[in-house]
Amino acid sequence: MAKAAGVSPSTVSRSFNHPELVRPATRKAIAAAVRDLGYIRNRAAQTMHGKRSGTIGLIVPSVNNAIFSELIQSFSDIVEEEGFTILISTHGFDLRKEYEILRKLLEHRVDGIGIIGLDHLDETYQLLEQQEIPAIAIWNYEEDSRISCIGAENFDAGWQTANHLIELGHRKIGMIFPQIGENDRARARLRGAQGALDAAGVTVPKGWCTEAPYSVGHAKQACMDLLAISPRPTAILCANDIIAHGAIHAANRLGLRIPQDISIIGIGDFPGSAEMEPALTTMRIPAMRIGGLAGSHLVATIAGDRPDEVLRSKFDVELVLRATTAPPPAA
Repeated sequence: MAKAAGVSPSTVSRSFNHPELVRPATRKAIAAAVRDLGYIRNRAAQTMHGKRSGTIGLIVPSVNNAIFSELIQSFSDIVEEEGFTILISTHGFDLRKEYEILRKLLEHRVDGIGIIGLDHLDETYQLLEQQEIPAIAIWNYEEDSRISCIGAENFDAGWQTANHLIELGHRKIGMIFPQIGENDRARARLRGAQGALDAAGVTVPKGWCTEAPYSVGHAKQACMDLLAISPRPTAILCANDIIAHGAIHAANRLGLRIPQDISIIGIGDFPGSAEMEPALTTMRIPAMRIGGLAGSHLVATIAGDRPDEVLRSKFDVELVLRATTAPPPAA
């Protein structure tokens, strides 16, 4: 390949690994030779000689909906700008599967790992520590996290979401959450919401707190079941915008006016929430900023700029007032 480009093998290597040190004309000649010959770099050989593989693993619970889409995109944009390829895997909210995926990514000698949240098996944390691999937890913030973390306090998101409904005058509040067993984001939001309700002296009847997975269809059915109860709540607090989208569809199906008859609020401010009819009031978690900063930190750690630093960055959540919440209807 070096012969086809008319340069030395060391110049080719430098063009791949440190392009800023190679003249533009030379880089152009090498790129042309790469295209003509269909040349593919042997990353495995580089790894055997102690060099980086140029890949970063990102393990997320799901890519089936909008929950992590903006975060994945901004994280990917940053690491790819620095010459890394991102390898994405999903575990379906199964932490044992997450551990097995991590092992496979490490077998491929990825240079760094991004994982969602701080709820992981102890074996997962141990493996990251044993392999001394740069890693970052994305989406959640805790001041005493075991590894670097960049995100928001989901407890705050739950508290402020419930508090918004309370300040509007709602006391008959229902809640729809996913299973919280292996989902620290949902668990923290539920604790926050319950804390705000308890502080205001608001009790949620047992039948008014129901479960739905991250699915518009399942959330729609869960909300229809909830609204079939008499008396019904005047507001529904949803663990995320996906569930809130389902709740809006259910209320419309039942002929309820939003927000005159029922208020609905979500958490996240996912793509599409502003375009709903009516537009969804929600608690914004800045996914793009979180993903971008996480990518920047991980790349810097891999490069050795901050090899031993545990970075913790907290983003504030923000209430986004739109058209699905209002004071409760007059009795």
